[in-house]
Amino acid sequence: MSDLSAVKAALKNQAVETPSWAYGNSGTRFKVFAQAGVPRTPFEKLDDAATVHEFTGVTPAVSLHIPWDRVEDYAALAGYAGERGLRLGAVNSNTFQDDDYALGSICHPEASVRRKAVAHLLECVDILDATGSRNLKLWFADGTNYPGQDDIRERQDRLAEALQTVYARLGDDQRMLLEYKFFEPAFYATDVPDWGTAYAHCLKLGPKAQVVVDTGHHAPGTNIEFIVATLLREEKLGAFDFNSRFYADDDLMAGAADPFQLFRIMYEVVRGGGLTADVAFMLDQCHNIEAKIPAIIRSVMNVQEATAKALLVDRDALTAAQRSGDVLGANAVLMDAYNTDVRPLLAEVRTELGLDPDPVSAYHRSGRAAKTAAERVGGQQAGWGA
Repeated sequence: MSDLSAVKAALKNQAVETPSWAYGNSGTRFKVFAQAGVPRTPFEKLDDAATVHEFTGVTPAVSLHIPWDRVEDYAALAGYAGERGLRLGAVNSNTFQDDDYALGSICHPEASVRRKAVAHLLECVDILDATGSRNLKLWFADGTNYPGQDDIRERQDRLAEALQTVYARLGDDQRMLLEYKFFEPAFYATDVPDWGTAYAHCLKLGPKAQVVVDTGHHAPGTNIEFIVATLLREEKLGAFDFNSRFYADDDLMAGAADPFQLFRIMYEVVRGGGLTADVAFMLDQCHNIEAKIPAIIRSVMNVQEATAKALLVDRDALTAAQRSGDVLGANAVLMDAYNTDVRPLLAEVRTELGLDPDPVSAYHRSGRAAKTAAERVGGQQAGWGA
């Protein structure tokens, strides 16, 4: 896309959904580190999300996680989001933090446990109804640790049955987003370990079921952009969970570990029409040792930079080189775009949107962090124990 005005328009229209849990305390499996000013309620999480949107201009939606964000009145929560200039995005289920789920949830060998898990998933659809949200995002920790522990094929049958039950409950404008992860906490056989398994189930379910690509959920060396291109081609890419990984599911800031990979992914998104298709660009990150709001702002900026570079690829030159078999020439076209410093371009975009060209610096200058820390004293901070 060589038309600079079109590039700017695409960047202005891009939206990145932030996760409610990224605003709470988090850590490793050894220790959760508390920070001053961390939200104590889902409403305070929305306040922080509104701050991120104020300085970035491109984060109008917030993902919820149930039960971490459970409230008595979800319509009131959605109304509060609207007052803060936000909307509620994907509703994430949780079938991995209950003792009953030690051997799985919807794939558990006991029918009573499976019924409990399905009931929770249906509760999440009820929350979609109450909030006006559209996306139900499902990730399952289900799997086995030892050969022979359970029947692999039967577990797939149980998975399919549960997903069909939930799929049938979806409204006309709602959809199911199925996430995969190749290991952890199951180490022998995870029940939804890869994009092929997720795709196969979504294909059988129907058009309202699509695949989520979490950029941290792949084995080393996996060509994630190939997966993205294929799912876009099949119209089955529903969402991204952007984060970075060095080893496994590290949930670090998007673009921190391998910005070139993020660029390659975003090029396939642009190439496949994913910026204008119904693809949700979500963050799934845990900010354990860094300040949360500036880390989320930085992640959004990293996604914007990768997108800007992808939009600057000279498609005509790339196509000509590819069709003529010019291997080095084709690679050079991509590298030229990747090596472009797009920060001045994004600064112009933000200025035209009435924003500060440097969102992180603007946040720090605002004094918001100290003010929030002074106001949020006492109570129970959001997060999870370890």
